[in-house]
Amino acid sequence: MDMHTVVVGTSGTTAEDVVAVARHGARVELSAAAVEALAAARLIVDALAAKPEPVYGVSTGFGALASRHISPELRAQLQRNIVRSHAAGMGPRVEREVVRALMFLRLKTVASGHTGVRPEVAQTMADLLNAGITPVVHEYGSLGCSGDLAPLSHCALTLMGEGDAEGPDGTVRPAGELLAAHGIAQVELREKEGLALLNGTDGMLGMLVMALADLKNLYTSADITAALSLEALLGTDKVLAPELHAIRPHPGQGASADNMLRVLAGSGLTGHHQDDAPRVQDAYSVRCAPQVNGAGRDTLDYAAVVAGRELASSVDNPVVLPDGRVESNGNFHGAPVAYVLDFLAIVAADLGSICERRTDRLLDKNRSHGLPPFLADDAGVDSGLMIAQYTQAALVSEMKRLAVPASADSIPSSAMQEDHVSMGWSGARKLRTAVDNLARIVAVELYAATRAVELRAAQGLTPAPASQAAVDALRAAGAEGPGPDRFLAPDLAAADTFVREGRLVAAVEPVTGPLA
Repeated sequence: MDMHTVVVGTSGTTAEDVVAVARHGARVELSAAAVEALAAARLIVDALAAKPEPVYGVSTGFGALASRHISPELRAQLQRNIVRSHAAGMGPRVEREVVRALMFLRLKTVASGHTGVRPEVAQTMADLLNAGITPVVHEYGSLGCSGDLAPLSHCALTLMGEGDAEGPDGTVRPAGELLAAHGIAQVELREKEGLALLNGTDGMLGMLVMALADLKNLYTSADITAALSLEALLGTDKVLAPELHAIRPHPGQGASADNMLRVLAGSGLTGHHQDDAPRVQDAYSVRCAPQVNGAGRDTLDYAAVVAGRELASSVDNPVVLPDGRVESNGNFHGAPVAYVLDFLAIVAADLGSICERRTDRLLDKNRSHGLPPFLADDAGVDSGLMIAQYTQAALVSEMKRLAVPASADSIPSSAMQEDHVSMGWSGARKLRTAVDNLARIVAVELYAATRAVELRAAQGLTPAPASQAAVDALRAAGAEGPGPDRFLAPDLAAADTFVREGRLVAAVEPVTGPLA
């Protein structure tokens, strides 16, 4: 595990903290201020629990059962029961990084001092993360309202030493055994604590933060592949001139155009659009790449603003206020996060679509301006990259299905008490699939464009230094260049890994300087 430590305090955390804990095993530590805030809020909850008047979440049932007052001797059982009954997820296991993000973000809210959870419960949450114990959480069970209930319940169940969890060695065992093996005491939940551990947007938020990190890399990678395709098609880089983008000042558009221009600096392939078959303009998929990529970049920026606000939030119901009140609220509703999750799936689908159109253009001898059919070695005997484009097209079609908004749906639950929900968890789950698919789509364009650039070099045209750096790095990564047909899946897999690990961006930046 990475020994970097993330300190959890009373204020919001950062996206970088989430990624560090979820993906890289960073340790978690509660600040002294957080421990003080936890203790102060707990005093308020204990005082309310001692009063005869019912307080939601402290001395009542939950959801549609909130009208029942629960006597003191049943309250520990009430908290155990809400966790056990709500741990009702079904389907495949959710990825380890998602569960760690979920746990960390719940701890972040607990540590704010607005939930009434005891300091020792928060410390146990940190201990689980630091021990590498990951609760088994299932795909289905959250409607994105009243919190990511089932996923968070499975995490709370592990705190109680119940259910199953994955140890640091990847083996799934009973949670009680794992806690004992790591010297972690099981938690006996008290008033409000069961509810406080379940009532947040932590799952969808964690997936949003990680998707933003992945998409930032993929958008820069797509700027590079668009430049390579423009170059391979003997297009013009005049459309990338800063003065053209200054008169339509969308910041993402300008950033993408600048990225492409820097990749193409020194190219001997651009500007041949007036040669054998003169073109006044390049096709939209080439000429409008900065506009499409840039609009997606601006969407990422907006989604990052929403994520930042949510990371600064304390999402629970009811919440403990500094003046001693414990108030019900609707802050657990996932609409703000759900909307941007859906928005990102839409722009990711469109980015995949324009990448595929450029790939198809590279393979079509009628539109590729002198490249061999399907970039094949001996067309007819060889099929070249014909079916690579089929695979890319299938991925694009799935991306379009995944772009259908989850947040446009709602389904009532809890006997109509919870009669409008966000479906944000569903939006996050499909966005993860979309991001995976987008990496593959960009990889196919990269593979086709680098092959086409090499074929142009064989025609006596010299690519840009940054383009050559991309070609060389991809070949070194195991994706081979032009030649007779061979087993293609390993080459495409190598290109996929190369893109998603950020190695394409890393390959060109020594030439271009840092790209946006």
